[in-house]
Amino acid sequence: MTEDLAGFEEMGPIDYVVVAFPRAHFTGEAFPLLVDLVERGIIRILDLVFMQKAADGTVTALELSELRDGGVDLTIFEGASSGLLDDDDLSEAANALEPGDAAGVFVYENVWAAPFAVALRRAGGQLVAGGRIPVQAILASLDATEPVA
Repeated sequence: MTEDLAGFEEMGPIDYVVVAFPRAHFTGEAFPLLVDLVERGIIRILDLVFMQKAADGTVTALELSELRDGGVDLTIFEGASSGLLDDDDLSEAANALEPGDAAGVFVYENVWAAPFAVALRRAGGQLVAGGRIPVQAILASLDATEPVA
């Protein structure tokens, strides 16, 4: 997939997420939505790894065929490995897991934002900070600001 990264300067922002599944409980419910995002050209999966942490702390990779797929053909993701994720990244992701948990690690391009990002780069703009606010934090903040009746 490294050859797919040719034309890097024309790419949208690249993000990663680590999604933990306590007790390795995969339902497959999100897979159709992920496939839809890819098929509509909103995102492009660059790396995708699933792992599970055993009771003794050992971490093993999971194959797509081992996951509940929600009735979706997951072969679209086979071979999704750009080389952006390395062993250190996966080890760090595994450290966030409790024994018995599983996780999906995704690196993806925000294809929808590519034209805007390219225009910013051409104008000399540089991303100097970024981040994400978890929904749980937003809800807690809103709850804290609600007037008491």
